[in-house]
Amino acid sequence: MSNDPLVIFTPSGKRGNFPVGTPVLTAARQLGVDLDSVCGGRGICSKCQITPSYGEFSKHGVSVADTALSEWNSVEQRYDDKRGLKKGRRLGCQATIQSDIVIDVPAESQVHKQVVRKRAEARDIVMNPSTKLYYVEVTEPDMHDPSGDLERLTAALTRDWDLPHLEADLTVLKTLQSALRKGEWKVTVAVHSGDAVFSPRIIHVWPGFYEGTLYGLAVDLGSTTIAAHLCDLQSGEVVASSGIMNPQIRFGEDLMSRVSYGMMNPTGADEMTLAVREGLNALFVQIAAEAEIDRGLIVDAVFVCNPVMHHLFLGIDPYELGQAPFALATSEAISLRASELDLNLHPASRVYLLPCIAGHVGADAAAVALSEAPDKSEDLVLIVDVGTNAEILLGNKEKVLACSSPTGPAFEGAQISSGQRAAPGAIEHVEIDPVTKLPRFQVIGSDIWSDEEGFDAAIAGSGITGICGSGIIEVVAEMRMAGIVDGPGLIGSAEQTGSPNCFQDGRTNSYLLYDGTANDGPKITVTNTDIRQIQMAKAALYSGARLLMDKFGVDKVDRVVLAGAFGAHISPKHAMVLGMIPDAPLNKVTSAGNAAGTGARIALLNTDARREIEQTVHRIHKIETAIEPRFQEHFVNASNIPNAVEPFPILKSIVTLPDVNHNTGGGGGDGGRRRRRTR
Repeated sequence: MSNDPLVIFTPSGKRGNFPVGTPVLTAARQLGVDLDSVCGGRGICSKCQITPSYGEFSKHGVSVADTALSEWNSVEQRYDDKRGLKKGRRLGCQATIQSDIVIDVPAESQVHKQVVRKRAEARDIVMNPSTKLYYVEVTEPDMHDPSGDLERLTAALTRDWDLPHLEADLTVLKTLQSALRKGEWKVTVAVHSGDAVFSPRIIHVWPGFYEGTLYGLAVDLGSTTIAAHLCDLQSGEVVASSGIMNPQIRFGEDLMSRVSYGMMNPTGADEMTLAVREGLNALFVQIAAEAEIDRGLIVDAVFVCNPVMHHLFLGIDPYELGQAPFALATSEAISLRASELDLNLHPASRVYLLPCIAGHVGADAAAVALSEAPDKSEDLVLIVDVGTNAEILLGNKEKVLACSSPTGPAFEGAQISSGQRAAPGAIEHVEIDPVTKLPRFQVIGSDIWSDEEGFDAAIAGSGITGICGSGIIEVVAEMRMAGIVDGPGLIGSAEQTGSPNCFQDGRTNSYLLYDGTANDGPKITVTNTDIRQIQMAKAALYSGARLLMDKFGVDKVDRVVLAGAFGAHISPKHAMVLGMIPDAPLNKVTSAGNAAGTGARIALLNTDARREIEQTVHRIHKIETAIEPRFQEHFVNASNIPNAVEPFPILKSIVTLPDVNHNTGGGGGDGGRRRRRTR
């Protein structure tokens, strides 16, 4: 075991040991970490900026000292003086490794930018936003009727629009008199309709007739990615969508790692709160710029998130969520001013957080329930929101059950040897020829397969850089269908499988997917450790779904809905071969896209939907997987591909999986190529 310092990069999860004094940029390049640099390490371009993290990281088994990187040097100081470095940032070409360190590579320092796939789904939504525009003509002041301008404005709104008992923020009073006189006593007023916390209130006044509109944000605050949809509050149109990686990744890729970081570091929770709020503000600047609007016109924002993100966003230590009985500070919906959360929007902008269901089933699951409405379904529907932490709903008009399952970041491409986030150049679709056992693939950014004419030209800009989550699912499923991987998850040798792409890799075998080393490109392989990571993730997902089926008293479901940005890119056939979801007709397995984001948009654009989901969550019964004895039993069975005990009859009618066992202590013969008899 090496005595050299351990360097762990996030969000990629890549790690390695390097001698003291190694520049961070050098370590990143040797590990294949996506860290940009165009100046040859002279500290000029600043593209290699990194963010070191300090403290206790129980997940990684490291304690990072304040002296883990070399001291700030003159080159960094010169750059900071001239152009400025964000607080906590270092230049990867200048900072050298002194001891164990966890290093985050921010999105702007990555050569291949993350593709945040949480797009806005098309949906008909009844419009009833919280803030609306009203045009009124106000009575001019009179010496014989010495009322204030605000009082005459509210009287006009009551008279013309039946809006009694309106109040106004101080920011409105500061501009009201000039707006009235500039508009010659004709003004357009933005009025927030009020809710359980805030009374109806005037939040902005424009002189004359304001021909513009107001905007709101629907934000899906995920563990790994944050996606925002900017909506026109009058038309409901999504005018821009954008996303970023969650800056909290550097504190831990999964939720329990972040809870642990907060437990082990006195200021840990505060650091994570600051990181996510800064990330959100950067995202809001980005999305407003894309839409070419004034950020001050954003007057409402709806957030959906899991319970840990919910607490950290609000500035609440998630300590209690790290231990039974997993108590939330509050499960009710929350209404706040954006300024209370340090969000840089309109000064009077409001924020609404959907209610959490319970424990580890949060506002994101509530948003999925609002979007997909399992409580209104005639047939039994299983809804799986696939992500770092999967939320699962099972129900119909009779009842709805919910649970969460900690799948971890493997489905996002993390903790996979050649894995990466979804970005141009990442392999996303794979097919393996059942005879030759050779692969072909597609990468993000091109629809051409790797064995088709024009492929090299099509991917010249991005290259082939790694494999993303949907790609790793497909390749493992294809390896199982080709007999390269057996049921327990062991990759066979070249002799056992008949595949020249299988090779010995230490004590186990690996499968070569792509070799670009002749052109200074990467060698992309699937290792047995990769298989294990996917087995653990898919077993957690399936076990949660199967546990809900037990509680419902059923052995099958009528249909399956895959939700989440990742779920939208999963092949139903490959998901079932892998054993991620229960056996079902493939035409009954559909994608809802970013259902949580859709639920957030519904709540943003229709305040009646907020009241609806606040009532619905009280009727959803939460199942806590951590204390259910059968969860572990299901998990062990689901670790097999597709499953050790479940028969999967519908899958069997579509695909014949080779009956192979590679745990024979050697290759030999055709024992690795026997096929199951069909009955």
